Amino acid sequence: MQTTEVTYPSGRRAAQVTPTRLADLVWMVNLGTLRFHAWPVTAPWVDLVDELRLDLDPQPGTGIREAAQAALELRRVLAEAGLEAWCKTSGGRGLHVYSPIEPTDFIDARHAAIAIGRELARRMPTAVTTKWWKEERGERIFVDYNQMARDRLMASAYSIRPVAGALVSAPLLWDEVPTVDPTAFTVPTMGERWREVGDPWAPMYSAAPGSLGIALSWYERDAAAGEGEMPYPPEYPKMPGEPPRVQPSRARAAQESAQS
Repeated sequence: MQTTEVTYPSGRRAAQVTPTRLADLVWMVNLGTLRFHAWPVTAPWVDLVDELRLDLDPQPGTGIREAAQAALELRRVLAEAGLEAWCKTSGGRGLHVYSPIEPTDFIDARHAAIAIGRELARRMPTAVTTKWWKEERGERIFVDYNQMARDRLMASAYSIRPVAGALVSAPLLWDEVPTVDPTAFTVPTMGERWREVGDPWAPMYSAAPGSLGIALSWYERDAAAGEGEMPYPPEYPKMPGEPPRVQPSRARAAQESAQS
């Protein structure tokens, strides 16, 4: 069994399994692994992201139809950034959109996700948001840019989810996205789908990686206009340029209390 060493946000290092054979996956399943959450890197270059991942997370009042519309527009945004997009179900209520990229560090990958999410939100302001705090999101699809932070992982393609119905995170053809039904992709149904459709993501694995240059130029443009860094996940140390990790309503209450 091959392994590689990764570094977590705290600075702690640990060995992670690097499966390269079907037997490796069987070994992991035999140990009780149900969900597979792969890092967006290729060993041994574990500090260089080579897969941009965008999580379209439905908030209360929204669902898969709204996520599908956001995914279709996101595909257009990514194309304008010079990136090819591939979509899958999350295995839950949302959708994941991936794009192979030239290797880059985690901070640039996350900044690219922020910039692309903001661009999508500008085009669909009543339907999409990048707001980190739940109280600010409303009934919109949340682009979870922090899924591109180090050690924040999404279910792999074909990963089983521990939910009723044994749902599977299923790669999709773009023609399937507008009417996708995530509950149709389960452990019992995926075998037949594979026989009928094959792997919709097979071309992605040989696709030429795209550059984040345009997306990062969007980030710099937004930063110059006052929209720069965003909050990191709570387990992270304070990051350079990060705004306060304080819920907006609490920040307002503290300010009002100080003024009274």
